[in-house]
Amino acid sequence: MQVRSAADAPRPSGTGNRVRNRLVRLGVRGAPVSTPALEPVLQAVRTNHPKSDLSVLERAYATAEDAHRGQQRKSGDPYITHPVAVATILAELGFDGATLAAALLHDTVEDTEYSLDDLTADYGSEIAMLVDGVTKLDKVTYGDAAQAETVRKMVVAMAKDIRVLVIKLADRLHNARTWKYVSGASASRKARETLEIYAPLAHRLGMNTIKWELEDLSFQTLYPKVYDEIVHLVAERAPAREEYLGVVREQISADLRGAKIRATVTGRPKHYYSIYQKMIVRGHDFAEIYDLVGTRVLVDSVRDCYAALGALHARWNPVPGRFKDYIAMPKFNMYQSLHTTVVGPGGKPVEIQIRTHDMHRRAEYGVAAHWKYKERTGKAAPKDPRANDMAWLRQLVDWQRETADPGEFLDSLRYEIGAAEVYVFTPKGEVMALPAGATPVDFAYSVHTEVGHRTMGARVNGRLVPLDSPLQNGDVVEVLTSKADTAGPSHDWLNFVKSGRARNKIRQWFTKERREEAIERGKDAITKAMRKQNLPIQRLLSHETLVGLANELHYDDVSALYAAVGENNVSAQHVVESLVKSLGGEDGTAEDTAEAARPGHSARRSRSTGDPGVAVKGVEDVWVKLAKCCTPVPGDEILGFVTRGAGVSVHRQDCANIAQLRSQPERIVDVSWTNGANTMFLVQIQVEALDRSRLLSDVTRVLSDHHVNILSATVSTSTDRIAISRFVFEMAEPAHLQQVLAAARKIDGVFDVYRITGTKASEVGSTAQEAPVGS
Repeated sequence: MQVRSAADAPRPSGTGNRVRNRLVRLGVRGAPVSTPALEPVLQAVRTNHPKSDLSVLERAYATAEDAHRGQQRKSGDPYITHPVAVATILAELGFDGATLAAALLHDTVEDTEYSLDDLTADYGSEIAMLVDGVTKLDKVTYGDAAQAETVRKMVVAMAKDIRVLVIKLADRLHNARTWKYVSGASASRKARETLEIYAPLAHRLGMNTIKWELEDLSFQTLYPKVYDEIVHLVAERAPAREEYLGVVREQISADLRGAKIRATVTGRPKHYYSIYQKMIVRGHDFAEIYDLVGTRVLVDSVRDCYAALGALHARWNPVPGRFKDYIAMPKFNMYQSLHTTVVGPGGKPVEIQIRTHDMHRRAEYGVAAHWKYKERTGKAAPKDPRANDMAWLRQLVDWQRETADPGEFLDSLRYEIGAAEVYVFTPKGEVMALPAGATPVDFAYSVHTEVGHRTMGARVNGRLVPLDSPLQNGDVVEVLTSKADTAGPSHDWLNFVKSGRARNKIRQWFTKERREEAIERGKDAITKAMRKQNLPIQRLLSHETLVGLANELHYDDVSALYAAVGENNVSAQHVVESLVKSLGGEDGTAEDTAEAARPGHSARRSRSTGDPGVAVKGVEDVWVKLAKCCTPVPGDEILGFVTRGAGVSVHRQDCANIAQLRSQPERIVDVSWTNGANTMFLVQIQVEALDRSRLLSDVTRVLSDHHVNILSATVSTSTDRIAISRFVFEMAEPAHLQQVLAAARKIDGVFDVYRITGTKASEVGSTAQEAPVGS
């Protein structure tokens, strides 16, 4: 890689002169300048690339340090610490030269007076191109449609030079490490972007060290309580697990020494987000996943990989169906390894990965391994047909050009970068990679769009199969096509195709060839839905109403709205409901919401007897009751509300209905707690936990042990393995409640317990939705 020296670079003009003059003063044009802050970068480059020229990095640092002088990060650190940290991440991954210089300069064009022309003049077109690519990714404001547009630009930049994305990933990683210094809303937004876009892209590029840290940092930011509970559970079980792992490692090492195989045996690190994802995907409890011991065996050659596998299977029985050979059939991101699960000491399952040292480097660094180790041998590593191909990048570029809807493109991208793959063969023996669960229709569209459109049948391994049959690794697929000019895809194919390419091509065909049919189907569906509800069709389907609804639902015109219904992109029922709502059909409120019982409360009246323990100021003989919407207890700040014929209702000052109560100030009265009242108070608590077997039993046992008389209980479990349990009970002493909450918090897997009040209850409805979604 050729990089121009300072002496060879032409003199810049404009604002670049100030930076150039400083470089001269610092001595960069002559002897290397002393840059202690840059030393971690230089040291990593010396380790990975001993012969590399470091002068361009010292020049780039001086330029960036001067351009960013006076700027600070949210943490209060000088801004230059950020580009240095990004460059350090990349240097440790094995990059050098232009990539690291671009990392040091990646924010100068966007955030300082140093222009792209100045940078080009000082450092040449290669570094300028990389900085410009990163700058373009940073300039876009994220949102729903804007986010999709950002990803489009990112993919285009990736396809132009993969190093642009690598720099962006390192930039995001360092920012993620400092999210604690930014606002919660900003950190959450960035963390969600990272989980949905950047971490899967790092995985797609095989850069697992980056992926794992991005996932754990995002997980911690988005779901801190769940994260802390898993960290607690891991720390609690670590000693016993390490002791068992030591026994396994010693036995593996002894067997391999006996077979004369040189090997390094280590444990596999557990990442908090991956533990949680396995709980969701596999449906197992934490203990089943975490206690599954994993080891990694690194050997010198491919032959040793298979020899080690034989030695270990000779000692321990393998678990049927748990062996995978990713050496003979690598994954999409160049990953190679042998995976097996055996029945280890004590009858416990042990996962073992066997790979060469080179394979391990690729597994850790992905595409970065190409840069990190190409100098070690004096030449580039043997050509890997998957290493530089990255055909999926070109496919994504094609899709982003062909797909009109940004949201649809983003959905395709999210699916493609996170999906597993299956490998099948054409009749000529060519290997094709498809998403896991792909069908012959996906195969046909991967061959050519017209082949997909004309598909009428398929043979798999010589046998005719239905078009929705899932393909398996190693299948030989032959597609039967129609020669008729009227041939086209079936709308039913959208129900089973797995690849974004096939789905997009089918939708495009219907959009282009059958738009009028879709419009008619949409009209009929909406009319039928309205007739079923006895709605006035003529009045609701006026042109003005439909135009307004189309704009509200973000369609270009009324025809586009009808077509969307006809193509099942939106349901007719949803359109009808939106029409009715736009005309005020859902208006209407309850007369006295302040006194309505909260949803989820038991209809059973409290068994409390005697004085409720509340006095009304200035009035002695009045009926007082504690409101069920916020269940106040002694110690809470309260107010009284005079009801119609039902005395005074006592509410917490922060009750969810407080705004409605205060809108009638003439009915507000002062109330206070009395001392020594013999009263039972109604309390409702919520317990949030990682779902597991016997969880409800453990919670109710703890409540019973603390003499809590449960009146009602509701339990729900989300698809993300978050269990939400609510309990309503009576107690006489408010201080007792804190003891109950503290005891429930100690239950295994519980990460939050709190009393539901008016304000807290309003948040409860969304709690189950806030758990992380599996990717």
